[in-house]
Amino acid sequence: MELNERKLTNIDSEKNGNAEKSTGALNVLKSPNYNSINSDSRIDLLNKDGEEEEERSQNFYERNSNSITKSVILLILLAYFIWATYHQVFILKINIDTTFCSGYGFLIVLYGLLAFGLSYNYLLGPSLMPHIYENLWTPLVNGCQNSKYSLSVFYIAFFGGFTTFLIIDTEDDRYRLVSLLGLAVFLLFGYVICPFKSQINWKTIINGMVLQFSLALLIIKFKPGEELFNCLGNKVTTFLGYAVEGAAFVYGDDLVYKQGVFAFKSLCTIYFLGFCINILYYYGWMQTFVSTLGKFFKFWLGTSICESVNSAANIFLGMTEAPLLLKPFLQRLTDSELHNIMTCGFATTSGTVLAAYISFGANAATLITASVMSAPSALVFSNLMYPETETPEITQENVHLTEMPYASVLDAAITGSSDAVKMVLGIIAGIIACLSFVYFLNGILAWMGSLVGYTSPEDEWSLTLFVGDMFVPIAFLMGVPWQDCKQVGELIALKTTVNEFVAFQRMGTMHLLPKSKTIATFAICGFANPGSVGIMISGLSALVPEKRPVITRLVFRAAAGGAVVCFMTACIAGLVIPTDIPPQIIT
Repeated sequence: MELNERKLTNIDSEKNGNAEKSTGALNVLKSPNYNSINSDSRIDLLNKDGEEEEERSQNFYERNSNSITKSVILLILLAYFIWATYHQVFILKINIDTTFCSGYGFLIVLYGLLAFGLSYNYLLGPSLMPHIYENLWTPLVNGCQNSKYSLSVFYIAFFGGFTTFLIIDTEDDRYRLVSLLGLAVFLLFGYVICPFKSQINWKTIINGMVLQFSLALLIIKFKPGEELFNCLGNKVTTFLGYAVEGAAFVYGDDLVYKQGVFAFKSLCTIYFLGFCINILYYYGWMQTFVSTLGKFFKFWLGTSICESVNSAANIFLGMTEAPLLLKPFLQRLTDSELHNIMTCGFATTSGTVLAAYISFGANAATLITASVMSAPSALVFSNLMYPETETPEITQENVHLTEMPYASVLDAAITGSSDAVKMVLGIIAGIIACLSFVYFLNGILAWMGSLVGYTSPEDEWSLTLFVGDMFVPIAFLMGVPWQDCKQVGELIALKTTVNEFVAFQRMGTMHLLPKSKTIATFAICGFANPGSVGIMISGLSALVPEKRPVITRLVFRAAAGGAVVCFMTACIAGLVIPTDIPPQIIT
């Protein structure tokens, strides 16, 4: 009896040992001695198993939270699109062709862009595009580059076709060809002041002009392109109008709507745009777009990757914000690349200040067109004025855009609106200081004129009177109808001696022909003015103090180049836009 009890005890001990070695609650439950385990131990094992399951579930969600969130959002958007389609097509039975800039047609465009982006990121980009690039695109490009006469044939075909188009299109209005003369004069000016004429890359210059003419035909003469940019301009105007509503809530309807005070109505949109642009940068959408456009400029124009990306960024950012994307590489840039960065900054405007120009009556579509066309034009003219004489250290293989240091999307948005405060204060301070100095000079000139008999308001001497007359020939070369040349010359003088805000404000009070107003918009849509020279020197010197001597040596050349770039894009616009009233050329 005692021996049997010992055997049973040994058997129970072995079973208990096996149970202790088991790590899962399921094995414990299957054990014959499950009942011998006290209730506390059973609860601990079950709790441990539950915690492991919960941890696995939590880890799964953390690993896939981004994909789950995107999937839920896409399902909601798809459900809304189906709902809208049913309501618009089957209930209202609308004509889709008339709603592509608004309503249901515009919704189709947005969903089409979304579908293309998703398919490219998850299907075409990772799997299909590398094969197309390797097996089709690269051999095609290499074959064209290795062919001795391929570029010559292309240039002859393009410029021959463009000349034929001009001959036919200007049959009833040969005055438009004056703009072609102006374009040649400005290019000749760039060549004359070039210190390294033998280093000019003429392929870059010619390809840039091809791109300029193509953009002009696509945006201005091609009906779908014109409608696209008009639609885009209307959307931008509507979008910025929400900033005015926000300003009216803060400052009151009287200051914003009734009196339309510049600081309270026009500049308030900068806060809103700074807020939104930083959100785009936080998610990386803006960097992706800028990088892609920069790579296209590099491929087509043959410019370095840094100056190409900076040129693309200047379409949306200001002259001191765009170089921030390339901050780690600025100290290794060549003199020509720095000159190019400054020229692009002077030749373009930032998206945040376009709203201020629109508030003065400038056409939104024209401003967007000017910004897009000025970017490649600045690359071309800068390489004509100051070509590359060194070997760039930064290549496409070792460059990457700087990440924006924001903790969250809210942090990015608030930082954008806070940074806009500095920009607004800088604009206000610059306008007050520059205008005060101009009024001071006008007072001196008026006093000097009064001593020699010029006392009437019409004949009173002023800075604008003298400088404006100097710019009349430039307005004529850009294709402005003669009756408006004096007024457009005055606008260019204001933009050059004061700033573009004052010029756009003055243009809003002038009675100009539609073509004259369009050409003037192209000509004054840039940052080339004395105040911007100081901003450029201080901004770039803070980013790369080692290059301050180079910056101060080249900044005035770059400012002059930026102004001429605006004149060149105005020439191209004057070349393709019909004259509204046949001009009376006074000899």
